[in-house]
Amino acid sequence: MTTSAQDSNLYQLLLSHYGDQAIVQRQFVRLEVPVSTLKPAGQEVSRLELAQALNMLLFEQLLQQVASGRDYVDDAERDGVKICFDHGAVRTVRRGRDSGFPDGETLFTKVLLPLGYQQSGTYPLARIKMTGRVYTHADDAENIAQFFVSELHPEQFSPQFQQTVEAVLASSRNPLSDEVLALLAQLEAQGKLALDQAKRLLPAMLACFARHHDLPTVAQYETLKAESAEMAWISTEGNAFNHATDRVGDVVATAERQRQLGRPIKDQVEVSRNGRVRQTAFRAVKVDYQMQGDDGQPVAMTVPGSFYEFISRDHYLDEAGQRKLDLTFDSGNAQGIFKMTAAVPAGDEAGSVC
Repeated sequence: MTTSAQDSNLYQLLLSHYGDQAIVQRQFVRLEVPVSTLKPAGQEVSRLELAQALNMLLFEQLLQQVASGRDYVDDAERDGVKICFDHGAVRTVRRGRDSGFPDGETLFTKVLLPLGYQQSGTYPLARIKMTGRVYTHADDAENIAQFFVSELHPEQFSPQFQQTVEAVLASSRNPLSDEVLALLAQLEAQGKLALDQAKRLLPAMLACFARHHDLPTVAQYETLKAESAEMAWISTEGNAFNHATDRVGDVVATAERQRQLGRPIKDQVEVSRNGRVRQTAFRAVKVDYQMQGDDGQPVAMTVPGSFYEFISRDHYLDEAGQRKLDLTFDSGNAQGIFKMTAAVPAGDEAGSVC
């Protein structure tokens, strides 16, 4: 027997965060919610339900920042089409010394592993001196959004770059309190939490997907951008969702439709080497900041923010002859998509270019 949205733990978790039934109900209208996450409301919450709640909050948070994605989802809602949230992406960097708390990819594994995610792939991104790692949910791999975590390797850059990275990240603050770490440890050990514990943990996990350090100065930003557009992005956006991805049936047709509507879509579709995974994206939004100049005075800066992506995945037969959805990624695709946040050309209202 299928549990209705309003009678589920998932609904109660989202309601505890938003405090507004209309907002929660709209999320269930806009997103495909896996049946596996709709369990009858009770006093215990599983890791799967918590993972889905976090994913829905992150998706909505990104839409608030990315107007092109918000407009696209609004169109889909009007047409009665639900969004299939395929994966979200974050960027991070490991500091050159012990920071005293989890940083780099470890910050996210502290959250993702207790939620039931497991690493399912490693993707060298040599051209941009990063490594991408994919985390897939063990309880419902095809239907729960994956995470693509890309970590930058500062040691592969110049000494000046490395010094600037350390200077920018020196103000980093730990988003994981002892209480949160204890709840995550309990979740990892038991696979579930009491409802009141889950309600406390959810916003704490969401807070990990943000910038935890102070803005760079103009000089620091320009130093980083000269060697790595990705590190420059991290310096202003931190660990915020870099993009959220909609799984569609035909990414080429979707891109053409958005192009006809005048939306800022990437010129090309990235195709994986096996031909089964195809990706494209809207161009990144612009974000305005006041950064400190050489004279100590604020300087208005416009930098690339986040974006909304599209992906098509084909099915294939595995070695046992079972039909599976290709959940893999492709290093070439990823590095092509990463160019969406490489620059903000003057006069380009769409944001960065491919």
